[in-house]
Amino acid sequence: MSDLLQRVEKSIQNRKLISRGEKILVAVSGGIDSMVLLHTLKILSAKYKWKIVVAHFNHQLRGRASDADEKLVRRIAAKMKLPVVVENADVKSFAKKSKLSIEMAARKLRHEFFARTARKRKIKTIALAHHADDQVELFFLRLFRGSSSEGLRGMKWQSPSPVDKTISLVRPLLDFSKTELLEFAKENKIRFRDDATNFSNDFLRNRIRNELLTLLKKNYQPSLNKTILRVMEIFGAESEFVGNAAKNSRENFKKMPVAIQRRILQVQLAKNGIAADFDLVESLRQSANHFISVGANVSVARDESGKMQLREVSKLEFNANELAVDLSRAGEVIFGGTKFSWKKAESKNQKAKTNQEFFDADKIGGKIILRHWRAGDRFRPIGMKSPKKLQDLFVNVKIPRERRRTLILAVAEGGEIFWVEGLRVSENFKITSKTKRQLVWKWRKIA
Repeated sequence: MSDLLQRVEKSIQNRKLISRGEKILVAVSGGIDSMVLLHTLKILSAKYKWKIVVAHFNHQLRGRASDADEKLVRRIAAKMKLPVVVENADVKSFAKKSKLSIEMAARKLRHEFFARTARKRKIKTIALAHHADDQVELFFLRLFRGSSSEGLRGMKWQSPSPVDKTISLVRPLLDFSKTELLEFAKENKIRFRDDATNFSNDFLRNRIRNELLTLLKKNYQPSLNKTILRVMEIFGAESEFVGNAAKNSRENFKKMPVAIQRRILQVQLAKNGIAADFDLVESLRQSANHFISVGANVSVARDESGKMQLREVSKLEFNANELAVDLSRAGEVIFGGTKFSWKKAESKNQKAKTNQEFFDADKIGGKIILRHWRAGDRFRPIGMKSPKKLQDLFVNVKIPRERRRTLILAVAEGGEIFWVEGLRVSENFKITSKTKRQLVWKWRKIA
């Protein structure tokens, strides 16, 4: 028996991933990782009496290449005399309809298929082919998203399906590098297919794999994978400690350590299907009984004891108030509880202060309108190539739904929005080398 087989067997035994005589649904894409997983489990099944069912999900993202993946999986399953279940789905259409990224849409449909197949076949364990390199890539993905220690610990050897908590996902290859899997496949003449999209840098994960990790290993830390996996193990142990402490704590919420407060809120948000991003958790942690919008018609708050409260919010109407302002000379006005002041000056490099911005005065014109957000409004923040819906920008910067209707915006003489409270200045009205006069724009809340 090869070293890799022995280590896989040891991991399964020591971590109690799969019981003797158990039925296993093995997720097989046709790539190197899943084909090695299938072969190792098939070899070990003779000893442990496992009953293997192969599951393949065709994402229909690569045309004939996707169909070739499916054909290979079917052929290998038939050769091994294993039952195979295949499902096809138009991931692109689903992603567009559901307003999800291709990656997230594929993941959702794939896990739903696995769980549905497992239930039909009365299988409680699904084997996935994630490996050590996947862990490292996931670490950086979650690091860039600002994940907590629970997220940075990475994938677990065993975890519940995101679709059905009664079904267990196991990852027997989590200790192995991609290089080890390739060597095993070569030694054992295992057929597999390369996914061309893995080499495309259109996806963030691929850019991390193909660019960032290569750079870090070459110029900073040759043993990067080993170092990151060690850090993830540390995060995992500490996260587990905080989780247990949060579960068993009986202290007054205000007196609890910050880490415990955060975990208590994260757990409750997750149970209610709400993404526990850092800003939301901190807002809830710092203020009791302060409701925050987290979705369409839903707001959330926590009481003094830290217990989460959800409530439906009635549909909010747009504020139709507006005020015409003449910028031909310096002045000030009050609108929407905010005092605005302005003046024009010769263009020169100046650093904006708090509640102050600079614009190209000639592009804005002599008369503007101050008003609130309206349906269909579009704005182009500095650095963006094209205007975006204000609705989408508000979501991206996590401005609460109730707050959006109170924000003030300024419309230039030509009808285009040049300033939105809480967002970056407009790309179309920024100071450039061609600017002759600048508009110094200040604002201050007075109510």
